[in-house]
Amino acid sequence: MISIVDYGVGNIQAIANIYKRLNIPVRRARTAEELAEAERVILPGVGSFDWAMGRLNKSGMRAALDDVVLSKGRLLLGICVGMQMIARRSDEGSLEGLGWIDAEVRKFDAAAPSQRAHLPHMGWNDVEPRCPGCLFKDIGATGRFYFLHSYYFAPKEQSTILGVTDYGGSFASCVHSGNIYGVQFHPEKSHQWGIQLLKNFAEM
Repeated sequence: MISIVDYGVGNIQAIANIYKRLNIPVRRARTAEELAEAERVILPGVGSFDWAMGRLNKSGMRAALDDVVLSKGRLLLGICVGMQMIARRSDEGSLEGLGWIDAEVRKFDAAAPSQRAHLPHMGWNDVEPRCPGCLFKDIGATGRFYFLHSYYFAPKEQSTILGVTDYGGSFASCVHSGNIYGVQFHPEKSHQWGIQLLKNFAEM
């Protein structure tokens, strides 16, 4: 059973609808007790880092999430801000992240000559997978995904990067460490490529 952490943040119903169309069991986890039963976990997120972390901390599920992911070793997929929350901290706020991957979340520098990026990074973009299987099975380098963010995930170890995207410079758009995965884009808004990625996560 895939459990989507329902702490009032993220496109929960859109993710659930995709799994229902794929005939893959899915449920919302609204309590620590429901989350404890998870076989796989999706941590969605939208909005600011501190707002999302604050909601999670007040949800009563923070300790259960740590237990399910770190102690029980259940697979986890963080989406957008849900991926950023896996890091230690973010330039966007002052709250501590989950700290599951040694990383910081930094803001794109729109003024830098090497980037010349308009913020937010919004719309469709390519993801170059560093692992052709895993989450990118049957997607490969042809997938395009929908992004909406102004901050990016900067891991300390390059070995944690599963996919990169160019937006005035290359950044990590997919990361992995042990049983923990994260994607900066929104698979639930990414048509057939996002559906395939969510299916791959369910079958890992």
